[in-house]
Amino acid sequence: MTPVEKLEREIVKLKAFIDHPDQINLEISNEGVYWHIDHSLKFIIGVCNTLKQSNPNNYKWRFNLLRLYVFTAGNLPRGKGKAPISSITQGDVIHKNMLNEQMRMAFNLIKELEELSYNSHYKHQYFKVLNLSRSIKFLIIHTNHHLRIANDIVKNV
Repeated sequence: MTPVEKLEREIVKLKAFIDHPDQINLEISNEGVYWHIDHSLKFIIGVCNTLKQSNPNNYKWRFNLLRLYVFTAGNLPRGKGKAPISSITQGDVIHKNMLNEQMRMAFNLIKELEELSYNSHYKHQYFKVLNLSRSIKFLIIHTNHHLRIANDIVKNV
């Protein structure tokens, strides 16, 4: 299975939560299930667009210990990161139709990743510059992180 197919599989898992009502459990997260789906999809869309717009000639690898740890572990610790404003819906109620539209957008953008240069890149606030394959791997880790939170909210409501 290619990394793009793995990312698509994670997005399909997000879809399963859209078909249920939004739920919240403050013992698990300050945000509800729909927020986690919305944030994950906005993040995927944003990273894909950044990868498409990047200049592969400007990519330069640098060692990053935190990135090595997270990528080796394959998961993110809860409550340690801060979501960028661009990946958060501000003030609006999140609806199923919004999530479904974002999901369609995400699937379309992910398909385009296979055509990009290996040195297409995205700059992360903690992990610094990630090339295409590392960006896709991070999208999988990030999406899975929010899937686990959503799953914990649903099973503990």
